[in-house]
Amino acid sequence: MRIGLFVTCLTDTLFPETGKAVVTVLERLGHQVEFPAGQACCGQMHFNTGYRRDAIPMARTFTQAFADYEAIVTPSASCASMVHEYYPALAAESGDERLGKAVADIVPRTYEFSVFLANVLHTTDVGAYFPHKVTYHPSCHSLRMLKVGDAPYRLLRDVRGLDLTELPDADSCCGFGGTFAIKNAETSAAICADKVTAIRQTQAEVVCAADNSCLMHIGGALTRQRSGVAAMHLAEILASTESTQSTQSTQSTQSTQSTGGAA
Repeated sequence: MRIGLFVTCLTDTLFPETGKAVVTVLERLGHQVEFPAGQACCGQMHFNTGYRRDAIPMARTFTQAFADYEAIVTPSASCASMVHEYYPALAAESGDERLGKAVADIVPRTYEFSVFLANVLHTTDVGAYFPHKVTYHPSCHSLRMLKVGDAPYRLLRDVRGLDLTELPDADSCCGFGGTFAIKNAETSAAICADKVTAIRQTQAEVVCAADNSCLMHIGGALTRQRSGVAAMHLAEILASTESTQSTQSTQSTQSTQSTGGAA
């Protein structure tokens, strides 16, 4: 299957390892993955802050960049929701019949990563190995708009060595909400504090999600608290293998030896 990777602005700019992980997993499963250079922002930030007309050309660019792919896969439930939920509205508002047809054609082919693996490829065992205690945060867009259901959980349960622990009040928001975290910083921080408390109660080593936006927000709070809990995208866990873990362990040992064991 010819797959186009929609990497998203946030992942491309701040979390490129997530994009690489998506490619690693899909290629491991025998699929061809391409990165169309013409892709850009999906327009979600503009749309959510009231600049709907400015988001229309972005929707048009998206449909043009990914027109020829059998499937468009993204490691962001948030951006996938933008395509599924709001592109049809933007196309209608534009009055552009060609855009309307392009959107209608491309929406059914656009998938959040976990949904594509579990529900389209019908694969939950992707050959991953990750010997750590993990808890999963379902982002608001994945939970309430895309309704990804248990796809991420099924994938995590089939990762060898992984100990999946339930997150209390998992369906509560992390407080990020894009520009909400900027415009309402104190409220956002308070919501995040509750989420971080729940994560720490699980005693997990890693919290994962299907959106780097949530992980950036949660991970920042965990780091400031010196919690020792890492924030990782689901794709990066699924890309991990026994050889990857062995290599990381070797590199860590070599680093310690080279520094004489100094912290």
